Amino acid sequence: MKIAIIGVGNLGYSIAIGILTQKDFKVKNLYLTKRDISSLSSWEKLPNVKISTENKKAVRYSDVVIIAVQPNQLNTVLEEIKGVVNPKKHTIISTVTGRKIAEIESVLGADLAIIRSMPNTAISVGKSMTCISANKNGTENIELAKTIFNSSGKTLCIEEKLMQSATVICASGIAFWMRLIRATSQGAIQLGFDAKEAQELAMHTCLGAANLLIQTGSHPEQEIDKVTTPSGCTIEGLNEMEHQGLSSSLIKGLVASYEKINQI
Repeated sequence: MKIAIIGVGNLGYSIAIGILTQKDFKVKNLYLTKRDISSLSSWEKLPNVKISTENKKAVRYSDVVIIAVQPNQLNTVLEEIKGVVNPKKHTIISTVTGRKIAEIESVLGADLAIIRSMPNTAISVGKSMTCISANKNGTENIELAKTIFNSSGKTLCIEEKLMQSATVICASGIAFWMRLIRATSQGAIQLGFDAKEAQELAMHTCLGAANLLIQTGSHPEQEIDKVTTPSGCTIEGLNEMEHQGLSSSLIKGLVASYEKINQI
C-alpha cells in the first residue's frame, strides 16, 4: 500500500511513526509532506519513506491520502490536490479537527471515498483511540481505515454527528489525562516521593486502572468498590475530591472543550 500524509505536524508525525512501527501492517511507500521539511530530514534515511513539499506529487503516487493539516489550511490543500485526485484510485482520510465530510466533498467531489477520522497522539506508541466515519463511497473502504488505525491502537466506527464529541474525549482527552497524571505526581511528591518515582507511580497506576476495565469489562464503580472499605482512607480521599468538584470539573471541562470545537 502507498500512503501519503499531507501536513506532518505533531499528529501527522505520530501517525507516520505508528504506521511504520507496527509489524502487522506493511507500507510499500510512505510520502510525508510539509511546508518546511527540515524537521523531517532524518526520515530520508528510511528506504520506503519519501519527504516532499509537493502535495500533488505525494497524492499522485499514493493510494491512501491522510490529510493532517490545521483546520484553516484544509481548503487550500484540497484546492491544491483536487486536480490529481482520482475517485477510482484514491481514498481520502481526514484527521482535520471540526471539518465535516461534506466540506471535503464540496471541493473534491462526492464520488470520492472520504473517511473522517480522529486519532490521538498515542498512535505513535500503538495505543490510539481512533474514531472514524465515512461518506457513502467511503463505507466501502472503512475496513482499510480500520486496518491502518487498528495497527496503532483501537478503532471505533461512529456516526459523523458524534465526531466533535469524539475529538474532545479522545484527542483532547490525551491532554486531560496527562493533567490528571501530573496532578497525581505532584501529590505523590508532597507525600514524600521524588519526582521520578512520583511520575512512575502515577503513570503505572493509571495504566493499571485502564487495563482493569479493558480486560474485565467492569464498570469503574465496581473496581472502586473493591478498594474502598468502611471508614477507610480510599473513600475519605474520594469524597474529599468530590467535595472539591473533581467529577464536576471534568465534565465541565469536556463540555467547554466541545463548545469551543463547534466554534472552529
